[in-house]
Amino acid sequence: MTHKSVLLDTSFFLRFLNDADPLFNNADGYFKYFLEKDIVMMVSTISIAEYCVRGTIQELPLKTVQILPFNLDHAKRTGEFARIVFDHKKSLQVTQRAIIPNDTKLFARADVEPTIDYYISSDGESEKIFDLLKQHTPVKFQFINLSVPHHETFGILNL
Repeated sequence: MTHKSVLLDTSFFLRFLNDADPLFNNADGYFKYFLEKDIVMMVSTISIAEYCVRGTIQELPLKTVQILPFNLDHAKRTGEFARIVFDHKKSLQVTQRAIIPNDTKLFARADVEPTIDYYISSDGESEKIFDLLKQHTPVKFQFINLSVPHHETFGILNL
């Protein structure tokens, strides 16, 4: 039996590891849901590097997530994704920050890995990049916006 899996981005950990964050409850709800439903949680070494800019690796729940290194296949798909983004960046209307190449790296990571079904992030600018990619190339995973509670994303009654 093949288990579903999710790639957790840096913003997920920033929310999940800060109980004062407005999205903490959503992050915590997803984390518990993924554990309950045996959805394998994965983190890219790219996200770990981003997190460690202001946090430490010891803060990450690495006993419950699989660490995925970035490899040559991911690099090739990143090039394809980055080309699309840079060719169409005027249509993106990214407002909060510049386009970060790590977005395309993480999306490529999720797209190349056959077991990844979901990518979760609270980064709305990243979601714009994902939507642009979907318009121009097949993308095999679903973007989950952390601002939407897990029970709404997965159609669960919140009892």
